[in-house]
Amino acid sequence: MKPYLLTLAAAGLLLMSACSKNSSDQNTEAQSGDAELNARVLTQQLTFPWEILWGPNNLLWITERGGKISRVDPASGQVSALLTIPDVQSQGEGGLLGMVLHPDFATSPEVFVAYNYNKNGTYTEKVVKYTFNGSALSNPVVLLDNIPAAGNHNGCRLAISPDRKLYITTGDATAASQAQNLNSLSGKILRINLDGSIPADNPTVGSPIWTYGHRNPQGLVFANNRLYSAEHGNTTDDEVNIIQKGRNFGWPNVEGYCSTGTEPAFCTTNNVAEPIQAWSPTIAPSGLDYYNNDLIPQWKNSLCLKTANCCN
Repeated sequence: MKPYLLTLAAAGLLLMSACSKNSSDQNTEAQSGDAELNARVLTQQLTFPWEILWGPNNLLWITERGGKISRVDPASGQVSALLTIPDVQSQGEGGLLGMVLHPDFATSPEVFVAYNYNKNGTYTEKVVKYTFNGSALSNPVVLLDNIPAAGNHNGCRLAISPDRKLYITTGDATAASQAQNLNSLSGKILRINLDGSIPADNPTVGSPIWTYGHRNPQGLVFANNRLYSAEHGNTTDDEVNIIQKGRNFGWPNVEGYCSTGTEPAFCTTNNVAEPIQAWSPTIAPSGLDYYNNDLIPQWKNSLCLKTANCCN
């Protein structure tokens, strides 16, 4: 697969190829100096695209917040619709959000998505699995439902671990205190099996909750046997965290590090995990990836944040 950088610009998708000024020695672990980036508009046929994934045959898989899932050919820019999910309700920052493909897609052509919908008059989030038949998605199976949703603070990034568990980030759905409530799925990172069942080794028997105390985590990536998340702070303290089983990440009692006021005492009492990096003023980290290729040697072995001014 040829490595590219992808970024969103309004309703368009930019394809950025890169080359290093030190291209004669691209196998080194890290290099100084600038990389040269060349950008072109790939397509302008998208409306509020949210997830972008590399898929089989070097095609991009994309969700749009209104409910559409498509593939885009990076060579031609052609957009091929796969499915428009009928019950998606896009409100504010809500709608069709995260997506991930089964790691063994050639033999298990399954696609996992998370989206918001109207459930008996209540705005709600759920995780659904579809089957890909080569040209379209069908056979929806609801894996997890009744996740609180709102016009913002919905999460919702998906990632599959090497041991084939599905991780799901959820926001606090604008009810900050629920992030500390272990009876609520708000403000959590959840972990389920790929069939929707609860793993036996989750922190609480029968619960999908893996970690809690999150405000609005929208980045999630596995790298070097660790799970990293990126999370929107309020007016201060956007965070990158290493996700650890059963840990409390502090929100809303702690913002960023355990450093001010009553935060140190709360952290000690509640086993709070501090971020590995926090930013004030905030930078709006709306996504997170791990880069380990040679095309841009200056970035090799790096976590790469996507930032946006549309989320909080």
